[in-house]
Amino acid sequence: AMEKSRPLWDNPLQFVFACISYAVGLGNVWRFPYLCQMYGGGGFLIPYFIMLIAEGMPLLYLELAVGQRMRQGSIGAWKIISPYLCGVGVASVVVSFFLSMYYNVINAWAFWYLFHSFQDPLPWATCPLNSNHTGYEEECEKTSSTQYFWYRQTLNISPSLEVSGSVQWEQALCLMLAWLVVYLCILRGTESTGKVVYVTASLPYCVLIIYLIRGLTLHGAVNGLVYMFTPKLEQLSNPKTWISAATQIFFSLGLGFGSLIAFASYNDPSNNCERHAIIVSLINSATSIFASIVTFSIYGFKATFNYESCINKVILLLMNAFDLEEGSLTADNLNEMKDYLMATHPQEYAQLLPQLKNCAVQGTGLAFIVYSEAIKNMEVPQLYSVLYFFMLLMLGIGSMLGNTAAILTPLTDSRVIAARFPKEVISGVVCFINCVIGLIFTMEAGNYWFDIFNDYAATLSLLLIVLVETIAVCYIYGLRR
Repeated sequence: AMEKSRPLWDNPLQFVFACISYAVGLGNVWRFPYLCQMYGGGGFLIPYFIMLIAEGMPLLYLELAVGQRMRQGSIGAWKIISPYLCGVGVASVVVSFFLSMYYNVINAWAFWYLFHSFQDPLPWATCPLNSNHTGYEEECEKTSSTQYFWYRQTLNISPSLEVSGSVQWEQALCLMLAWLVVYLCILRGTESTGKVVYVTASLPYCVLIIYLIRGLTLHGAVNGLVYMFTPKLEQLSNPKTWISAATQIFFSLGLGFGSLIAFASYNDPSNNCERHAIIVSLINSATSIFASIVTFSIYGFKATFNYESCINKVILLLMNAFDLEEGSLTADNLNEMKDYLMATHPQEYAQLLPQLKNCAVQGTGLAFIVYSEAIKNMEVPQLYSVLYFFMLLMLGIGSMLGNTAAILTPLTDSRVIAARFPKEVISGVVCFINCVIGLIFTMEAGNYWFDIFNDYAATLSLLLIVLVETIAVCYIYGLRR
């Protein structure tokens, strides 16, 4: 009776869109390009694709098959395989609950930046004036306007974890709005979620295509792409490269959270989940590569822009200090002129040395800071800012629909809970509890708590969950069966 009354996806395509919307998230846009940059550009792609075939596809197929065959959420599905495995499903729900508590804070930050993207000029484009209006804020001048906006005006971060501070009500309101959007998306179960995923899965690709076209036309974009696709093969002997590749596959597909089991439980039993596992895996990895091309074109533009700005400042400083003729000092002969000035005017050059910056190309930095700094140097920055942060919202909300489904499906499958409360009430209570607990991340020390949860809430626990899942299917349920 429970199987007959269980709602289904309208069609297999809707299920694929739901999996893509959940799997393709911020990790594809942020974490993959970061790892690619850290472990030698193209050299990271080799272990990544090996891990995709050896680890990603089989485990994704396993979870989809279990959910589709058992027609239950993570707790019920593993309980059917063996009553002793009920704890595996409970562990998945707990991990998804921890993830939901802090993950939606990223959507709150995206809302915050989105609302500020309509200002002209952008609030992170320049440093604010000090209280006396005699100059810029000293803290901002020491860093940059984008870093100041992120750490001081967005997070208002405290000096340490011990100094908790008060709740930042602007961030708290953004967090409440983020949870309200998630609740409205899941209000009617698969009926509304199935329609929302079409938007959350498709729109980011449209925005990425726009950014790709714009990014490839930026000055210095080619430098970023050359760096990305130039492999450092010595990284293949580094064990951390292989571990990071395996972990990226693990997290980007969302294995172990129970979300994929919950999504697959709404499939028709005759659905070809093996084919869907391959399709979702390939689309997810292709999205990571595609997003990296866009990201590295932005990185190349930012690095080139900063490098050339630094060079121009050094040239202006040397020309004024040594009264050189205009045009005598250029970027091409800068190093030769430095050597000449150091040899002919050693004392004057030594006094200027602390002011002469080393114009090395900077690293990627934090994603909010890097992209916002690149956006402020584009034409019509408000347009590109709105597009980018709206895309982040779509990616974040798509992932949140999967996280909440992993929590709600086992609860609504429970006859005790479902008989007493309608789905709308259960969904509302879960979202409200997560929102209230999530307020800790909107405090002045909230970013420290965010890093702690991000590093420890879903790492070793997920590895253990999937290990037990694999052993359970192979040796308890049986591979032949």
